[in-house]
Amino acid sequence: MARLENKVAIITGAGSGLGRQSSQLFAAEGAKVVVMDVDGDRADATVKLVSEQGGTAVAVQADTTVEADVERTVRTALDEFGKLDIMWANAGIVSRGGVPSVMGGEHLEFEDFPIEDWHKVIDTNLTGPFLCAKHAVKPLRENGGGTILITSSAASMVAYHQIPSYSASKAGVNGMVRGLALDLGKWGIRVNAIAPTHGMSPNFLMEAGAPVVGQSYEEVAGPWDKSVTPIPLKLDRPPSLLDNAKVALWLVSDDAGYTSGQVISSGDGGTMGRVAIWFPEDLGQA
Repeated sequence: MARLENKVAIITGAGSGLGRQSSQLFAAEGAKVVVMDVDGDRADATVKLVSEQGGTAVAVQADTTVEADVERTVRTALDEFGKLDIMWANAGIVSRGGVPSVMGGEHLEFEDFPIEDWHKVIDTNLTGPFLCAKHAVKPLRENGGGTILITSSAASMVAYHQIPSYSASKAGVNGMVRGLALDLGKWGIRVNAIAPTHGMSPNFLMEAGAPVVGQSYEEVAGPWDKSVTPIPLKLDRPPSLLDNAKVALWLVSDDAGYTSGQVISSGDGGTMGRVAIWFPEDLGQA
């Protein structure tokens, strides 16, 4: 039996990247998917991909920072499919004024960080998931339980250069997940987060409206050479969007029925197991 048979899922930010990949995966596992994205054309394209593989999905053009849009998305799930089992608050952004230079941004000193960027990132990455969780609770309770998943980030656990608002927003997600798991468990609602490290989409750092890449950073970087990657786990292929999507699938499935309040580092490959000094083994000198 498919792992999400007869389940209804909302996935936000599902027009590209991890959201699109997961919409296809969830549908292949039996879920009916509400594809929510601020870009309506991208949402429609995801629904087309799901339909082509024999799945069921509907598109909703909506902004997770607008409460009325979130309410409308939840109503769509109920009107189209009669219930809600899974709310995945996946939509997120990184500050355009603070993309690390190694990822193609300009070097920006902290004292020059735009306050507008701070508010936009916090609104999207923290307030958006809050609103998604808030409006999912009633239908999940009426359904006898369900699951809320939020996309956090490795940046919530370790330091990244030049993205203080992003790191703060994702650390806030981790705290919210733990608190909601404690409060909502009495209704059979599980709350978790994934914190991806590798295997994420370049679209995350591209301007709005850019073509959807459909592959991970590592996949588009050129021929894969496991001997030079800094990822401790050495495999014969690069990490992919699907590696992260499969962790999300497990968390929202009944297989994770007693997992709640957790932030799981998906696509990590042992990276965050490092300590803060280099050993000869790390430099290939052992």
